[in-house]
Amino acid sequence: MSAPLIVLMGVTGAGKSTVGTLIARQLNLPFRDADDFHPPANIAKMSSGQPLTDEDRWPWLDAIGAHLAAHRGRGCVVTCSALKRAYRDRLRAAAPDLRFIFLYGEVSLVASRQAARQGHFMPASLISSQFATLEAPAPEEGVIALEVTATPEALAEAAIGALRRPA
Repeated sequence: MSAPLIVLMGVTGAGKSTVGTLIARQLNLPFRDADDFHPPANIAKMSSGQPLTDEDRWPWLDAIGAHLAAHRGRGCVVTCSALKRAYRDRLRAAAPDLRFIFLYGEVSLVASRQAARQGHFMPASLISSQFATLEAPAPEEGVIALEVTATPEALAEAAIGALRRPA
């Protein structure tokens, strides 16, 4: 497998960072968390319990897209909620050979994971807005979908196996 550009997507608390870190280690690729790309205003807004708007997200998505484009040919693993198809399409415009891994699960499971997180700016109260915004990837998008009931290690293994198959 050549060096892929990989985005782990899904709602907050789905395990994107945990699984993404495992995939990056196993494939010997650099890893970046989408939270690192948020401007301070976005973090402040989410910290106060307010969901982001599309207008808040466009510059953030453009920064992630630029990072992906800069790693074409070398590969990288990035997390990004990419909740709407328009967001995924914006990332694909920056990096057409991008592969998405969609981590999904029941609201109750994801909410319990989010509530257990320590030191993260995203409050559990925003879970409902994330699920309300989520446009699950359509089959024609070619997204690898994995239910988060498995262990992070099993999810990383399944993702890598799926990545080795043609898009």
